[in-house]
Amino acid sequence: MEFIERNKDISDAKMLSPLVWAYVGDSVYELFIRTHLINNSNAKPHKLHIESIKYVKAKAQADILKKITDNLTEDEKDVVRRGRNTENHHVAKNSNVADYSQSTAFEALIGYLYLTKQDERLEEILNMCID
Repeated sequence: MEFIERNKDISDAKMLSPLVWAYVGDSVYELFIRTHLINNSNAKPHKLHIESIKYVKAKAQADILKKITDNLTEDEKDVVRRGRNTENHHVAKNSNVADYSQSTAFEALIGYLYLTKQDERLEEILNMCID
């Protein structure tokens, strides 16, 4: 996914706030899910949207993070911990604080891997999400 110029210096990306990682990770993950659904369905846009919500809502992301945690490296677990513990003054409607915190941690991981150009690992983790 090299359609956007990412930080040229990986050390700069590592210094970003976990909320910035999550902000980017949200977009990367949503694009991955939408592309996956389009490639595996002939559904119309409304149906695709309804289906994508099953993957991108906070509860679903929290559940995915639980599922993949044992497969994460120690560095990735540290990114998740930082994402989960970062102070966020927002909770999505239809979510609770715990799920929203876990989903932010998941998105932080995705954004971190993307911004630090760990594309093979990012692809592995994204594929774990739909298995």
